[in-house]
Amino acid sequence: MPHTLSAKKRLRQNKKHRDANRARLSDLRTHIKKVRTAATVLQSVRAEGGDGAAELESLNELYRLTQKKLDRAGASSLIHRNKASRLKSRLQALIKRSKA
Repeated sequence: MPHTLSAKKRLRQNKKHRDANRARLSDLRTHIKKVRTAATVLQSVRAEGGDGAAELESLNELYRLTQKKLDRAGASSLIHRNKASRLKSRLQALIKRSKA
């Protein structure tokens, strides 16, 4: 346990920041999973011979939101910028495969 006032304050700040970062990272992972699930749904609808226009629109909207969250996470060092870029690229490739 910290003894000085400044160390006690730093401990409080670290806990607050850790909790916030965990929540933001969890939210980011949830959005990525939603995009992947929406892509799977679109693939299944297309495989059954359906149009999938509504699913495609939903997928595009989810991707836009996720892309924004990934960019912000990379800019604020929640995750590395290259990791954010890599995840966006992989999601785009998944969406492209789902459309075909």
